Amino acid sequence: MVRVTTPGVRLLPNAITVLALCAGLSAVQFALTRNYGMAIASIGIAAVLDSLDGRIARLLDATSKMGAELDSLSDGISFGVAPALVIYVWQTGADRIGWVASLIFAVCMILRLARFNTLLDDTEQPPYASEFFVGVPAPAGGLLAMLPLVAYLQWGEGWWSSQYVVWAWTVAIAALLISRIPTLSLKTVKAPARAIAPLLIGVALLAAAIIQFPLVALVVAMILYLAHIPYSIHRHRWLAAHPEAWTVPPRERRAIRRARSPRRLGLRPPLRRRVAGAAMRAVRLPRETARTPRVTSENGQRRRSWRQIGLRRK
Repeated sequence: MVRVTTPGVRLLPNAITVLALCAGLSAVQFALTRNYGMAIASIGIAAVLDSLDGRIARLLDATSKMGAELDSLSDGISFGVAPALVIYVWQTGADRIGWVASLIFAVCMILRLARFNTLLDDTEQPPYASEFFVGVPAPAGGLLAMLPLVAYLQWGEGWWSSQYVVWAWTVAIAALLISRIPTLSLKTVKAPARAIAPLLIGVALLAAAIIQFPLVALVVAMILYLAHIPYSIHRHRWLAAHPEAWTVPPRERRAIRRARSPRRLGLRPPLRRRVAGAAMRAVRLPRETARTPRVTSENGQRRRSWRQIGLRRK
């Protein structure tokens, strides 16, 4: 069956990308008017739209080279330039160091996107590479850079709003953007049928938390994202060491992981050093009898050694 895509449908993903670009640029305008809440919301809207344009393009079979280039340009402005300018405007008395930190963040975001585009054409990657991003993705990096501003809007002045802390945090997120640290990609996550109902309940609870406590929910989400990085590194290393799990579904991967545990292989854990009662004697007697020679008397009776009668050697 040949799918026919009309020109209007092919325009839809690119229109969503342009809307994401406009949302990112609007964040700068909100920051100039000191409306930082709307600036954060604009970058969040841009992140949501960025996650939709690619999926819609694949579903409608409307992918194009122009759409890919437009998406990278939109990400660079919405999650690189806009957050850097918002943070710089927020720090009203920022000195030259603040501007340098903002430049570093924007440049690292552009470099991260350029590397992402080159990896799309790399055909020598292992099959599990599609499950991970190389470094922190652009939408997550743009929101993570705004974490000090979110904390300031929620709790007011504090150590998190200090200029040196803000600029150090900005440079640290910039380093995560261009790092080789693997982070999980939600595009390849598949939920089993029995988990759909709990996930829908979780989505409802998340929506309620965002509506009632938007800033707190955003802080918790960003902290959880940072906390998942060690697990992502562990999972990437495990997959790299187990080629038999590269092309199997998640259920078989869990079976492989459980099968390699000592209990699944039929191995017993090592005995503890302290064993009580008969187990202690069973462990020590063969060792002692092997080390202590048997001494017999002239009439053939066995003589007990000094160790067996509880005496100490002088």
